[in-house]
Amino acid sequence: MKDLLRRLTSIPAPSGREEQIRAFIQAEIKDYCDDLTVDTMGNLIAFKRGGKTKLQFAAHMDEIGVIVTAIDEQGFLRFGNVGGIRPHQLYAQRVRFPNGTAGVIGAEKVDDLKQLTLEKLYIDIGAASAAEAKTKVNVGEIAAFDYPFVDLGQRVVAKALDDRVGCAVLIEALKRVTKPQNDLYCTFTVQEEVGLRGAKTAAFGIEPDLGIALDVTGTGDTPEAPKLAMKLGQGAAIKVKDVSLITHPQVKELLTMLAEKNGIPYQFEVLPFGGTDAGAIQLTKAGIPAGVISIPCRYLHSPSEMIDLNDLEAAVRLVVATMEHPITL
Repeated sequence: MKDLLRRLTSIPAPSGREEQIRAFIQAEIKDYCDDLTVDTMGNLIAFKRGGKTKLQFAAHMDEIGVIVTAIDEQGFLRFGNVGGIRPHQLYAQRVRFPNGTAGVIGAEKVDDLKQLTLEKLYIDIGAASAAEAKTKVNVGEIAAFDYPFVDLGQRVVAKALDDRVGCAVLIEALKRVTKPQNDLYCTFTVQEEVGLRGAKTAAFGIEPDLGIALDVTGTGDTPEAPKLAMKLGQGAAIKVKDVSLITHPQVKELLTMLAEKNGIPYQFEVLPFGGTDAGAIQLTKAGIPAGVISIPCRYLHSPSEMIDLNDLEAAVRLVVATMEHPITL
């Protein structure tokens, strides 16, 4: 799993530019499903036959990034956000464009950190003029953050663990499941970070009976952290609520029962911010019961996110248990 995470997080794939990560996942799972398709939006959907109930899992492939909005006369790139980024965390961070061009984020002088907005930031790609910069990068190009995977033993740090960790869980579950009791639609979605877009269209086409997103969640286990119950190393998190979703009671009860029955460590998640693909799935057509299996993660939406591999393993086991449990709602 650690090597899979290393490979997944090394691939740049900001929202709307998921081609590389999709190709990698497609090659990784092609021998573990009955059908593999890519829909109009770019979602990768792996189907595995198993039963009458249609169960959709969703893990998003995209990551946060930046998009070039203008190039000034000195060759510095002005940029906007792709997904949720915090300006005060960006100074001196590195980014890389699809053609390999690398840059570092600089900032204009500000007297107060509160004045540090995206408009005060720029990307320096080492160009001495606008003409030189335009030979490397054009307006409208999207870059991902460029940081290596770090192995800390039982915990790892990387960019894009939101949500390559969810992709890793779904890939590994597909490899482990032996007797699926439901028709499985394992969906690797696009453009989650900019509005849950891929999940919305995928669920519309699949029309599942139940939907479960796989994503990260914040923690409350660092100094002076927000008062959140989730902690690294305490197991998979079964979501109760976030901004986009109140988990369907039957889904919460199902996941809790399966965790307890199979001796899988778990914790409950109530998140006062953010949302996941489940928020879009539940509102599809006439409504779909939906929930989330989350992996606790520190330093969300930064180039240095951290997870515990025990939580990752617990999430895989819970997904497999759900796949192999005959579901009726």
